[in-house]
Amino acid sequence: MLDTLVAGAREDAAQRRLDRPTADVERDLDRVASPLDALTFLAPGDRVRVIAEVKRASPSRGALADIADPAALAADYERGGASTISVLTEGRRFLGSLADLESVKARVGVPVLRKDFITEPYQVLEARASGADVVLLIVAALDQSSLVALHDLAGQLGMRVLVEAHSADEIARALDAGARIVGVNARDLTDFSLDRDLFGALADRIPDGVVRVAESAVSGPPDVAHYRSAGADVVLVGEALVTGADPATTVAAFIDAGTSPAAAARAADAIAAASAPRSAD
Repeated sequence: MLDTLVAGAREDAAQRRLDRPTADVERDLDRVASPLDALTFLAPGDRVRVIAEVKRASPSRGALADIADPAALAADYERGGASTISVLTEGRRFLGSLADLESVKARVGVPVLRKDFITEPYQVLEARASGADVVLLIVAALDQSSLVALHDLAGQLGMRVLVEAHSADEIARALDAGARIVGVNARDLTDFSLDRDLFGALADRIPDGVVRVAESAVSGPPDVAHYRSAGADVVLVGEALVTGADPATTVAAFIDAGTSPAAAARAADAIAAASAPRSAD
């Protein structure tokens, strides 16, 4: 599955390059505001941070939500306390676009992450030209020299990088590339299976001073509490937010859930209350 997604992303990038050559993208870099430093927004603190995702669909679940106005959804996330907004820009399976990212960036005051299958410099350049403050690099999709080169390019452009791993070896490769933000994805991108305990098994491989991000398998407050107790500084949440009735309340509840088991129970109650149908007067 990962190979298929990467191949499709490369084909789509090649088509975009025909319409918007690299030289044009590089000129556009001077027209965007300097990136926000996501590391300061995601730094460890007394509460778990949330990266809230704008996500219309996924290969494993199909269509999730229409999201006619991604900027309005992102504004709800920010109102709920999200520290960063992730925008899926892959168009084939996730139904996203760079236009989604640009509209979100224009609306929110927190960093915006371009989440895509990035394997070449052009994709990093267009991410920054579209306003991204952070880009995702997936270790499993890159050889080490490419990982290092793309990580360095993002840094030269002033962006931070969320480097995603799925094993101890991949975490070591991420750290060797200079990663300051490392995500452990509970979803195996080769077959899309989930292992919620993977983060806890690997968290101690990520040293102090590096932001630890737990990705995927978050359906409710108990999952956030589980990841927080295993050492997560940040959780990345998509499906549970786009399919819920009140994104702002859900984000706030997830943040609260990371403080204690009792708080997780309260957070679950808050989400249930926000989702409950209201009776007519």
